[in-house]
Amino acid sequence: MQRHGQLIGIGAEAIAEYKALHEEVWPRVLRMISDCNIRNYTIFLKEPENLLFAYFEYVGQDFEGDMAKMAADPVTQKWWEVCMPLQTPLEKRGPGEWWAEMEEVFHHD
Repeated sequence: MQRHGQLIGIGAEAIAEYKALHEEVWPRVLRMISDCNIRNYTIFLKEPENLLFAYFEYVGQDFEGDMAKMAADPVTQKWWEVCMPLQTPLEKRGPGEWWAEMEEVFHHD
Protein backbone atom coordinates (compact mmCIF):
# COMPACT_ATOMS: atom_id res chain seq x y z
CA MET A 1 0.00 0.00 0.00
CA GLN A 2 1.24 3.48 -0.91
CA ARG A 3 0.10 6.62 0.93
CA HIS A 4 -0.20 9.80 -1.14
CA GLY A 5 -0.53 13.40 -0.04
CA GLN A 6 -1.24 16.12 -2.57
CA LEU A 7 -1.73 19.88 -2.39
CA ILE A 8 -3.45 22.45 -4.60
CA GLY A 9 -4.88 25.93 -4.18
CA ILE A 10 -8.48 27.02 -4.55
CA GLY A 11 -9.89 30.48 -5.11
CA ALA A 12 -11.85 31.91 -2.17
CA GLU A 13 -14.80 32.51 -4.49
CA ALA A 14 -14.78 28.83 -5.55
CA ILE A 15 -14.87 27.21 -2.11
CA ALA A 16 -18.66 27.05 -1.72
CA GLU A 17 -19.11 25.52 -5.19
CA TYR A 18 -16.27 23.03 -4.60
CA LYS A 19 -17.82 21.91 -1.30
CA ALA A 20 -21.25 21.54 -2.93
CA LEU A 21 -19.81 19.44 -5.75
CA HIS A 22 -18.10 17.14 -3.26
CA GLU A 23 -21.26 16.66 -1.22
CA GLU A 24 -22.68 14.83 -4.25
CA VAL A 25 -19.78 13.33 -6.18
CA TRP A 26 -21.06 11.52 -9.26
CA PRO A 27 -21.43 7.77 -8.58
CA ARG A 28 -19.46 6.84 -11.71
CA VAL A 29 -16.54 8.98 -10.52
CA LEU A 30 -16.58 7.27 -7.12
CA ARG A 31 -16.70 3.85 -8.80
CA MET A 32 -13.73 4.75 -11.01
CA ILE A 33 -11.72 5.86 -7.97
CA SER A 34 -12.36 2.47 -6.38
CA ASP A 35 -11.76 0.57 -9.64
CA CYS A 36 -8.35 2.27 -9.87
CA ASN A 37 -7.32 0.89 -6.47
CA ILE A 38 -7.68 4.15 -4.50
CA ARG A 39 -8.88 3.76 -0.92
CA ASN A 40 -9.38 6.11 2.04
CA TYR A 41 -9.52 9.16 -0.27
CA THR A 42 -10.03 12.38 1.66
CA ILE A 43 -9.79 16.06 0.76
CA PHE A 44 -9.24 18.72 3.45
CA LEU A 45 -9.59 22.50 3.12
CA LYS A 46 -7.30 25.01 4.91
CA GLU A 47 -8.63 28.54 5.13
CA PRO A 48 -7.72 31.38 4.93
CA GLU A 49 -4.76 30.08 2.90
CA ASN A 50 -7.27 28.40 0.56
CA LEU A 51 -5.38 25.15 0.14
CA LEU A 52 -6.80 21.71 -0.54
CA PHE A 53 -4.92 18.73 0.85
CA ALA A 54 -5.78 15.29 -0.54
CA TYR A 55 -4.82 12.02 1.09
CA PHE A 56 -5.38 8.56 -0.34
CA GLU A 57 -4.03 5.05 -0.19
CA TYR A 58 -3.14 3.17 -3.36
CA VAL A 59 -3.55 -0.60 -3.01
CA GLY A 60 -2.85 -1.71 -6.59
CA GLN A 61 0.29 -2.87 -8.39
CA ASP A 62 0.46 -0.37 -11.29
CA PHE A 63 -0.11 3.20 -10.12
CA GLU A 64 0.71 4.79 -13.49
CA GLY A 65 -1.54 2.33 -15.31
CA ASP A 66 -4.43 2.89 -12.93
CA MET A 67 -4.06 6.67 -13.18
CA ALA A 68 -4.07 6.38 -16.99
CA LYS A 69 -7.24 4.27 -16.77
CA MET A 70 -8.89 6.94 -14.64
CA ALA A 71 -7.77 9.75 -16.97
CA ALA A 72 -9.22 7.89 -19.97
CA ASP A 73 -12.69 7.57 -18.42
CA PRO A 74 -15.11 10.00 -20.14
CA VAL A 75 -17.21 10.62 -17.01
CA THR A 76 -14.11 11.33 -14.92
CA GLN A 77 -12.94 13.72 -17.63
CA LYS A 78 -16.25 15.60 -17.40
CA TRP A 79 -15.92 15.73 -13.58
CA TRP A 80 -12.43 17.19 -13.92
CA GLU A 81 -13.76 19.77 -16.41
CA VAL A 82 -16.13 20.96 -13.67
CA CYS A 83 -13.61 20.87 -10.79
CA MET A 84 -10.36 21.99 -12.39
CA PRO A 85 -11.39 25.63 -13.08
CA LEU A 86 -12.03 26.00 -9.33
CA GLN A 87 -8.51 24.85 -8.46
CA THR A 88 -5.24 26.79 -8.57
CA PRO A 89 -2.20 24.55 -9.06
CA LEU A 90 0.87 25.43 -7.02
CA GLU A 91 3.46 27.41 -8.94
CA LYS A 92 6.17 24.91 -7.99
CA ARG A 93 5.04 21.37 -8.68
CA GLY A 94 6.41 18.37 -10.52
CA PRO A 95 6.28 18.06 -14.31
CA GLY A 96 2.82 17.00 -15.44
CA GLU A 97 1.28 17.41 -11.97
CA TRP A 98 -1.98 19.24 -11.39
CA TRP A 99 -2.11 18.47 -7.67
CA ALA A 100 1.43 18.77 -6.25
CA GLU A 101 2.54 15.41 -4.87
CA MET A 102 3.99 15.60 -1.35
CA GLU A 103 6.76 13.55 0.22
CA GLU A 104 5.80 11.38 3.17
CA VAL A 105 8.21 12.13 6.00
CA PHE A 106 6.49 10.35 8.91
CA HIS A 107 3.84 7.70 9.53
CA HIS A 108 2.63 5.91 12.65
CA ASP A 109 -0.12 3.28 12.88
